[in-house]
Amino acid sequence: MNAVPYVDYESFIAGKQFSDVPTGFDCDVPVGPLFDFQAVCVKWALKRGRAALFEDTGLGKTLQQSVWAQMVYEHTGGNVIIAAPLCVAQQTVEEAAGFGIAIKYCRRDSEVEPGITITNYEMLEHFDLESFVGVVLDESSVLKSHNGKTRQCITDSFRATPYKLSCTATPSPNDWMELGNQAEFLGVMTQVEMLSTFFTHDGGDTGKWRLKGHGRVRFWEWMATWAICIRTPADLGFDGSRYVLPPLNLVEHVIESGELLEGHLFPVVAQSLSERREAKKASIDGRLDLAARLANEHQGSVIVWCHLNEESERLAKMIDGAVEVTGSMSIEEKTRNIMAFTHGEKRVLVSKASICGAGMNWQFCDTQIFAGMNDSYEQFYQAVRRSYRFGQKNAVTAHIITADTEGAVKDNIARKQAQSDEMAIEMVAHMRNLTKQQIQGATSGTEAYRPAVPLAIPAWIEQNVERV
Repeated sequence: MNAVPYVDYESFIAGKQFSDVPTGFDCDVPVGPLFDFQAVCVKWALKRGRAALFEDTGLGKTLQQSVWAQMVYEHTGGNVIIAAPLCVAQQTVEEAAGFGIAIKYCRRDSEVEPGITITNYEMLEHFDLESFVGVVLDESSVLKSHNGKTRQCITDSFRATPYKLSCTATPSPNDWMELGNQAEFLGVMTQVEMLSTFFTHDGGDTGKWRLKGHGRVRFWEWMATWAICIRTPADLGFDGSRYVLPPLNLVEHVIESGELLEGHLFPVVAQSLSERREAKKASIDGRLDLAARLANEHQGSVIVWCHLNEESERLAKMIDGAVEVTGSMSIEEKTRNIMAFTHGEKRVLVSKASICGAGMNWQFCDTQIFAGMNDSYEQFYQAVRRSYRFGQKNAVTAHIITADTEGAVKDNIARKQAQSDEMAIEMVAHMRNLTKQQIQGATSGTEAYRPAVPLAIPAWIEQNVERV
């Protein structure tokens, strides 16, 4: 039998490490338009080639992704496309132009010119996506919210794209599927591989996953090699004083519905989804009257968030200087109404968080009213952050109007906030040191097998094979 060469334990373990050679390039990033921490993040993302910037709202992802796209275009000479939510595209064009970066908004492939193109997610099907050398997903949490067909189409269309940048506010650490979708889009690891490597089913429920006890630290370390996750520049060792925000005041208003839920003799808190819908409808008059009064009494800009179509339609008529944005509107009409509020032509915006709750910068507004809510903490968080972000000079007040039959909504929000904060702190803590060490590559869940030691076959097996 042939002797197997000795391999020390450290080398053996090192050989088990997943590796993925960066597809990017090293360059000097101009600090001019960027803050110091932003320049470091862009330089790292360019070096990585395929990277994610999970930065909290207000840290300047729009400018960073614009600079990243410009440098990819200058380095390769190939076109770069940015996909963004409704109206965020127009806002990006305006902000980038202020720093001398030309980005063209296009709705179809025939409009593309050399350089950087930006479009809405809904328009991607009208482009030859394989012709772009670089892609940026702005508010890339859409990979979670989009249906499976659309998400898979985005992932497949850009699978061979060498330069990819995924930008979103700190993703929910509890939503493993979102993180898996992000990694799969970037080509780091498929969602299935991520789940099988780091997770296990939670008890008997095959729909819920939890980190394996022994793999918890390993998971965050792996993620840190392809994503920068920060909530403040201080997480990277930079000065974060300019990002200390004024107070955020959550004011809860509970409306007595005055009606009993169907099948009940006494007032009870709604439990099932159908009961919650019934509770919302029973309290709609009281909630809308209060929301309209609060909006009309406020002198400045106001954002009013609704949950039902009826709420949006009625409030737009009840509030002075209001403009409504609904899902049934054309893209042109949505854009016109959103930009009317953005440019100060309309004082009040009435819409749903699922429509206008991501991407826009409305620091000029310090008052929000939630006339109707669903159970999504992420939508609530993103909606509040349209106003409560870097550049906000005043304390922000968010009025939460609910019915007494809906339960303690504010307490529920606080509980989810605490859970999110706890997990986000853990995420950032694991990634902080690795980012400071300027990690040069990212791990990958797949690696070609390259045998370095010849296979040693026992003599008795060789003899039997020869006889056969």
